[in-house]
Amino acid sequence: MSGRLPAEALGRRVLCGTERATVRYVGGLPAAAGIWLGVEWDDPQRGKHDGTYEGTQYFKCRHPRGGSFIRPNKANFGVDFLTAVKDRYGLKEQDVQNGTKNTLVLGKKTVELIGMDSIAEQQSENKMKFPSTSISVCNVFSKLKILALNQTEITWTEVLVCARGWPAVEELYLTSNNITVLERPDNVLQTLKLLDLSDNQLLDGNQLHQIAHLPRLEQLILRNTGISSIHFPDSEFGHKTKMFPSLKRLAINDNKISQWSSINELEKLPSLRSLQCHNNPLMDTEKNPETLRQLIIAKISQLEVLNKSEILPAERKGAELDYRKIFGKEWLAAGGNWNPERNKPSGEFRAAHPRYAALCLKYGAPEEGELKGQQPLTLKNQLLTLTIKCPDKPEQKPVEKKLPESMTIQRVKGLLYRLLKIPGSELKLSYESSKLAGKEVELDNDLKPLQFYSIENGDCVLVRW
Repeated sequence: MSGRLPAEALGRRVLCGTERATVRYVGGLPAAAGIWLGVEWDDPQRGKHDGTYEGTQYFKCRHPRGGSFIRPNKANFGVDFLTAVKDRYGLKEQDVQNGTKNTLVLGKKTVELIGMDSIAEQQSENKMKFPSTSISVCNVFSKLKILALNQTEITWTEVLVCARGWPAVEELYLTSNNITVLERPDNVLQTLKLLDLSDNQLLDGNQLHQIAHLPRLEQLILRNTGISSIHFPDSEFGHKTKMFPSLKRLAINDNKISQWSSINELEKLPSLRSLQCHNNPLMDTEKNPETLRQLIIAKISQLEVLNKSEILPAERKGAELDYRKIFGKEWLAAGGNWNPERNKPSGEFRAAHPRYAALCLKYGAPEEGELKGQQPLTLKNQLLTLTIKCPDKPEQKPVEKKLPESMTIQRVKGLLYRLLKIPGSELKLSYESSKLAGKEVELDNDLKPLQFYSIENGDCVLVRW
């Protein structure tokens, strides 16, 4: 490429013989015909000045004698890839050729990829330039496993073009790149296990359909991507989607999701085990975060971790039993019935509560006595301030918690498993009150709420295992 002046030469890296430099100026000079390049040398001893010519400063150098003016025909804009990578990232030549370095971070210190066989450093903060059309593939990155291109202004189209050179990549980080539109990756990124698109404002949730068929994708991070809904149109409720077949971990926190329908859709994902979803408008629909957590657990049957907190079997059982009871009256009003032949809840109810039928099969339909006097979910009574103590574990400090009086013992146990980090043991709960001096009352029915036992503010719950 020697002697040819690229359309965007300013800021490009060049090779002049055996010396490397960065182009800081492109243009004319007084009393000197034609175009000149003002360059800053990597080795300042190679330079002559600080970018000043006959009293006028045309560019700036970090070293007072690090600059020179050269003719374009002396500059090679296609710096040898292996040499540049070796020098810039401290690798030995065999490391690059043999692909023994499996992680390459291109961000902060920015890099321009020219095809896939040459590399040049840019000085303009984190802006990078990538090929936007088909490129030749070489084996330099054939063993690359982890690639971070955060804050580089790469587009998704450019990702797909360059991805032909990353045939083994497993983790790809693309945060803060102003990516708004996705395209389906055909014959690229097929080995990808983790994709981070955080802090890119996607056009809408349907953009996810474009990446839904990556066969090995296990973790998808979508923090602050602006999505307001999630929908998998290829399957009905009660059936699994063919999209994201391997997805185990999903992060959708800090978005604009406001409807429970999006949480219902996640039940369709066949492999989902972990979900992060805090800081969405939906989370404001319930004042009590524990109630919110229980609803999400009940709606997604295979979930094992929610917002980085493990879901133990006791907590899941309590959440599902509670859900079945809480929406029992709504189920009856919508056409539900204890008689299977007459049980025909409306389509609207089934859409709002797609797991309700499965929960009734699992635990039985809610009995009429369970639904009497039940208050609506949005009127979750007053909070009780209780002290949690572990009398058999003196090293465990007492903890004060505010719990709704309508919370079932099963759900209290689920909370305590997480709060006290107790292994999978059977909890035994009781409480003591100043009104019952010297007496403990056993909390022996998992399905009963706290108010059933006449627990009041200031009482102490005793936990044993």
